[in-house]
Amino acid sequence: MSTPRGTSLPSTTDAVAAAAERLSTAAATSTPCTPVRDLIGADDVAAAYAVQERIVAGRIAASASVVGRKIGLTSPAVQQQLGVDQPDFGVLFDDMYCQEGIPIPLSRLLQPKVEAEIAFVLGRDLVDGPLDDAQVRAAVDYAVAALEIVDSRIAGWDITFGDTVADNGSSGLFVLGENRRTLDSFDPVAAQMQMSIDDTEVSTGTGAACLGDPLRALAWLARTAREFGQPLLAGQVILSGALGPMAAIDTAGTVRADITGLGSVTATFTQE
Repeated sequence: MSTPRGTSLPSTTDAVAAAAERLSTAAATSTPCTPVRDLIGADDVAAAYAVQERIVAGRIAASASVVGRKIGLTSPAVQQQLGVDQPDFGVLFDDMYCQEGIPIPLSRLLQPKVEAEIAFVLGRDLVDGPLDDAQVRAAVDYAVAALEIVDSRIAGWDITFGDTVADNGSSGLFVLGENRRTLDSFDPVAAQMQMSIDDTEVSTGTGAACLGDPLRALAWLARTAREFGQPLLAGQVILSGALGPMAAIDTAGTVRADITGLGSVTATFTQE
């Protein structure tokens, strides 16, 4: 990835390397670490993405495959929960995908929270052109309901914007629903969402809560990803951002999200 316009350069290569090592060690040992803002600052966007790039390169070198991107911090409710004020993105790898209906051991995660989202699967590359709303909309093959299981390698979710970006957008796992809808039969901004854990409602929201429109979030990502030198490609899964507040997963249980027009998506967590 190249440094986006309008941001400063990372403080030092050593600081970026040290932050990436701290986060990678936390992931490898399943032991949350201290924040990395002491190394890269709380809001140095370029430094934070440089750490993320280093971690992503390490995962790819270890045979992980990139299958898409996630957009984070799109919902005002989630921004308020985490004390941030702008969206970010992370990378989705093949081993993050969890098939609906197959239980997810909580041991795979450190301190998980779950969000209900609309996922877009791209049918066309978003490399050239203006990447305006019309082009981005036309690039979507279909939409599905999704659960993103966010996680943090940083102890107690004690994060600033720089911390979460460096930690690959606080990514964890994701589950996709089965009901695929094209955009000529589904309007993302009009979607209503309800999410429950073991039949207890824990979150509600709307498509409009995601940067005003999930397709607007997708357009933001398309332009930002191209600016970083890693444009969005056909076949990739894009998690467009939370439609409402996230909820912690503390014990075994089943999470279900219902999104109008897309149906439901579920994830069952076990203590195994």
